[in-house]
Amino acid sequence: MGITLEQAEKLIDAAKKKSVELDTKMNIAIVDAGANLVAFARMDGAWLGSLDISIKKAKTARFFDMNTGVIGGLSQPGGPLFNIEHSNGGLITFPGGVPVKNATGDIIGAIGVSGSSVENDHAVAEAGAAVA
Repeated sequence: MGITLEQAEKLIDAAKKKSVELDTKMNIAIVDAGANLVAFARMDGAWLGSLDISIKKAKTARFFDMNTGVIGGLSQPGGPLFNIEHSNGGLITFPGGVPVKNATGDIIGAIGVSGSSVENDHAVAEAGAAVA
């Protein structure tokens, strides 16, 4: 079973709360198990350029079922996934994308967050994913 709209909205609420705690404004995207966009929120004042990045982070995390920062480490020159960011219509391989799992550990979607430092993006994405 994939993520429902109700679940996606809870993830967005948790991510927005963490973003407020960090005093930043984020774009937050939730995709389902098929990497299709289910829900999106752009906080007031969030960077317009981060809208597409947040969606691509969510899709990247779901395509490979791992945090986007992990993929970034593997895609450096000489790494086993070097140049992977050019596949699938463009991937984002820095932190801020996290797979979302249900209570039994099955991946049901992913969250992607962009709008601040990669550390803040990842922290906000983790906060959202934690409420699934």
